[in-house]
Formats: sequence, C-alpha cells, structure tokens
Amino acid sequence: MPRVKQRTPELRDRVVDVAVNTLCKDGMSGFTTRRVAERAGTSVPAVYELFSDKDGLLRAVFFEGFRRLGGELVAIPETADELGDLRAVIPVFRRFCLDYPPLARVMFSRPFQELDPDPDQLASAPTVREILVGKVQRCLDAGLLAGDPVDISHVLLALAQGLAVQEAGRWLGTSASSVDRRWDVGVQAVLAGFRA
Repeated sequence: MPRVKQRTPELRDRVVDVAVNTLCKDGMSGFTTRRVAERAGTSVPAVYELFSDKDGLLRAVFFEGFRRLGGELVAIPETADELGDLRAVIPVFRRFCLDYPPLARVMFSRPFQELDPDPDQLASAPTVREILVGKVQRCLDAGLLAGDPVDISHVLLALAQGLAVQEAGRWLGTSASSVDRRWDVGVQAVLAGFRA
C-alpha cells in the first residue's frame, strides 16, 4: 500500500500562513523554522522538505506578502475618476505597512531584491507593480499625468514606503491630523509634479 503523502499543498499553505503570522508577532529575531513548524503542527523536516531551508521559507513569506498586498490593491473598486483611483492605492499601502511592519520590512528590504519569482508565483496573481503601473497608465491615457508609467509608479511607491516608515517611527507628527496632512502633502506634491 502506498504511503500517504504528508507534504501537501494544504500543509504548504498552512506553513506559509503561520510563518507570516510568526514574523509579524515575533519579528525576525523570533522567526525560526522550529517555531513555525511547532505552530503549524508539523515537523522541522517537513518544513525543510517543502522549502529546502529557512531562506526558502522566508522567500515564500516574501512572495506571500506581495500576494496579500496585491489582493488588497485589486479589491479597490475602479471608478471613472482615474486620479482618485490612483490616490486610493496609497492608503491601502499605508495601512498594510503599518499593520504588518516586520512583513513590510522583509518585502521591501534591500537583500530581497535578488529574489526573482518563479513562473508559478508570477502566474498566481497580478503583481503590485502591475497594479500600480496599470492605475498610472489610466491617468496617462486620460491626459491627467505625463511621463513614464513605470517611473511614476516607482516614485509613488518609494514615497509611500518612506512615509510609512516615518509614520511607524513616529517621525511624521504627534497628532493623527498632522500625520494625515503630511501624507496628503507628499502625495499631492508628487502627483502635481507629474501633471500633464
């Protein structure tokens, strides 16, 4: 009788979910393969069989973070207001970075720029980049902005990431209104710079 397969896609998904939660709860210092395995109700060898090693597990967390953020961005309803739709991306990105700071740090930290998605990861969902570039392209097509859509997207993403880091570090002000105002000033200034 053949052995029952234990390293299933369901186990892989559960381990990735637990790994994301462990990272967000315990930070990088508390992110161990053993802890993730225990919380997922499996063994360390099973995790290694699924992900090769801790770096492989962290790679899966990296792409899972972008998958989740992409899902939140896709959920933004499209309207007839192209510029408003583009602006609507910023609060989603802001909330994601503030709700999941360790995950956002893993996703946007320099050492992980070398992680190229495999074909399955690329095919699973539209990327954050594709979503953002698409919203910028709609503004360009409507004559509301001028420039290269990829350049504009990179600048907006860099602004949002920087402001989120500053807000998390309590550098943007002491009141919610001052923090919100500085987000608005930054986004409006960048978009004004790309006006057609």
